[in-house]
Amino acid sequence: MEVTRLIEQFLRHTALERGRSANTIAAYRRDLERWADYLDTRLIQDVDAAVVTDYLTTLRRDGLASSSMTRALSTLRSFHRFLVAEGLATTDPTGSVIAPGRTQRLPKALSIEQVTSLIESTPLDTPIGLRDRAILELMYATGARVSEAVDLVVDDVRDDAVLDVITLTGKGNKQRIVPVGQFARDALEAYLVRGRPALLAKGRGTPALFLGARGGPLSRQNVFLIIRAAAERAQITAVISPHTLRHSCATHLLRGGADIRVVQELLGHASVATTQIYTLVTRDALTEAYRTAHPRAR
Repeated sequence: MEVTRLIEQFLRHTALERGRSANTIAAYRRDLERWADYLDTRLIQDVDAAVVTDYLTTLRRDGLASSSMTRALSTLRSFHRFLVAEGLATTDPTGSVIAPGRTQRLPKALSIEQVTSLIESTPLDTPIGLRDRAILELMYATGARVSEAVDLVVDDVRDDAVLDVITLTGKGNKQRIVPVGQFARDALEAYLVRGRPALLAKGRGTPALFLGARGGPLSRQNVFLIIRAAAERAQITAVISPHTLRHSCATHLLRGGADIRVVQELLGHASVATTQIYTLVTRDALTEAYRTAHPRAR
């Protein structure tokens, strides 16, 4: 009865204060009544993450579709967050729960040959070409996010003589110093000497490292277009984005033997668990190579 009363409070709050539609309220009610029945049948009074996970597993055994389980978990999250916000509960047991059967989406990485083709397809006979080559080399060399790349200013480039490292500002304004390889160093030097001054002369002056055709700071959308154009020149048919270069950087480092915590630091991941998804990519590549090459693997 206590759970039923709390559900009614939540549904009233959702309808009146959050203005949800009648159909949404009806869907919430169905999900939460099923949750209440589960708790009542098993005489459960203390709900934790293990209970929520068992409930979702039960739904899967009953044949509920993955999309329906995802919705059921979303409803439970909304309900328990409401209870915490209203002081009716002290903890949210759904916070760390992942719906059973949810597949982990692996990042897509280009091959080393594709990355090389992508970068080298960019001509170096114009300031724009020098800029584009520098961006592509830098993002692949450092695994920088597109926002980190376009937010760079000239002062973020350390040790101007050789450009050994640069400073990237990631999520939460956290800064990290990352090394820059020889190819990226050469491309940056060429851009700084022959490309950026020509672009800067067309604008009003800005400390931004990467500039647009009119001399202003380059936007994220510009970088998407740069990569799309490079992919077309390189005849890469897969849909790629700036994040593809970040994925490729991480994957190639791990395949080359880099320690996962080094890659974590390079990418600016707060937790190594985020970086571990790339180990799945390299493991898949290893498995595929084994099946192809070993005489008794097939």
